[in-house]
Amino acid sequence: MDVKSTAGFVYWLFCQFELITCSYLMEPWEKVLFYSFNLAAAGLLLYAAYACVAAHLGSALQLLWSIPANPRDNALAAVK
Repeated sequence: MDVKSTAGFVYWLFCQFELITCSYLMEPWEKVLFYSFNLAAAGLLLYAAYACVAAHLGSALQLLWSIPANPRDNALAAVK
């Protein structure tokens, strides 16, 4: 995919986003607030997902790595 068609595709996606959210009807200052809020919410969602996935993955790997040595005792210790 060349750069020209990629830029056209991104522009098409942005136009679709404006149509779906009806933001093409907003005034410029309203668009700035609306897009700022959406970007902030998306950023917080991505950060929370990254932080939670890392924590849960660490706990799961700790539990899985402790099972082969002594399954019953290590599993209870990892859960506590």
